[in-house]
Amino acid sequence: MIRVMTLHDYDDVFALWSHTENMGLRSLDDSKEGISMFLKRNPTTNFVAVYDHQIVGAILCGNDGRRGYIYHTVVESDYRNRGIATALIDHAVLALKQEGITRVCLNVMESNEAGKQFWINRGWEKKDFLGFYSKSITDKPNAPLFKL
Repeated sequence: MIRVMTLHDYDDVFALWSHTENMGLRSLDDSKEGISMFLKRNPTTNFVAVYDHQIVGAILCGNDGRRGYIYHTVVESDYRNRGIATALIDHAVLALKQEGITRVCLNVMESNEAGKQFWINRGWEKKDFLGFYSKSITDKPNAPLFKL
């Protein structure tokens, strides 16, 4: 079953992210408080996959009014290759379409070969001509990007 993600799901989803290779997490953005803000801003575009009352997959998805952005798409390793990730993506993309969004973007860690191939196999294009730039604008010292 695929359903909208709520803050009640945070602990289970964070545990799933934490046990997944090549998942880049930030201590502030991916904290319960950070995800709470993201879900409040994007209440209808984030989903979890549930099997036998257990969360086995999740996708974070939001938009800025112009473009959609997908983050942290994950499926528990024992449940992969069953179409769960594709179903999560389909739900997120449909939710974005319903909000009038016409383009969706995402980032994949450069070291995540399986992740890159997953997206390419589903018709997503890598945009080599784009540079990705980032700047932390918090004064909190515990906001590093860490790779699991």
